[in-house]
Amino acid sequence: MKLSELASGLSSKNAGNFHLTFDILFESAATYRRVLDSGRLTPDAVANAYGVDPSEVLAIIGFEPGHAIKINMRRRIASGDPGETDVFGAQQYAPLLELEIP
Repeated sequence: MKLSELASGLSSKNAGNFHLTFDILFESAATYRRVLDSGRLTPDAVANAYGVDPSEVLAIIGFEPGHAIKINMRRRIASGDPGETDVFGAQQYAPLLELEIP
């Protein structure tokens, strides 16, 4: 299944001018655990989805009480710099929707 079929919410936003943060929410502990334990949500997989080096993915953090996963990564272009197209980082989550989760 695609991550978009398992998540009840997925959002992105700036974490300062130079980083993005993604929040992936799940309706149940079982679905949260399925995704977290799948081995498919890795720095390599996220980097591949965004066409960046895995070192640009700074953290993937599970938050069990909230059935949520947070991903932090560097922005390619700083917020507000010339050529940047999403000053708030609110539209950057789309590549994660297609990640395949067994």
